[in-house]
Amino acid sequence: MIRISNDAEKPQEKPAEELLSIGQVSERTGVARSALHYYEELGLIASLRTSGNQRRYPRHLLRRISLITVGRQLGIALSDIKEALAPVPMDRLPSEEDWLRATAHWKLVLEARRRAIEELEDRLMGCIGCGCLSMQACNLLNPDDRLSRQGAGARRLDSDESSE
Repeated sequence: MIRISNDAEKPQEKPAEELLSIGQVSERTGVARSALHYYEELGLIASLRTSGNQRRYPRHLLRRISLITVGRQLGIALSDIKEALAPVPMDRLPSEEDWLRATAHWKLVLEARRRAIEELEDRLMGCIGCGCLSMQACNLLNPDDRLSRQGAGARRLDSDESSE
């Protein structure tokens, strides 16, 4: 048994096998300790504290952390991940219904990303098919000829000289 506390409750005892140290969580998930601290700071995950003020994570958060990792690998912003995981409780083992609510939100986020990628693909294929190479007419690289407002000459070069 480990004696834990948080700000809202009086200290209580939890079975040691239900709680993991930050090192154990890092090892199990492959997520750096610093990232776990950051996720906790953002409210993506939560820990309990021992009487010695050491972090302990409920074992059920491993799945949540793994989903955060997958979301990050897909390029989903942490704010979107947080929103998607909002229906999934951190203070107890999530139910199937909790996960289904989160899944519905994930699906909306992924569908929006899919539509954006398809739109970009259509625009890019149109650009390749056009062959105009015109910085004035190109809707992909210079919509509405916005670069002309910066003056004459090359504006899209990524060199040290262009930033001076």
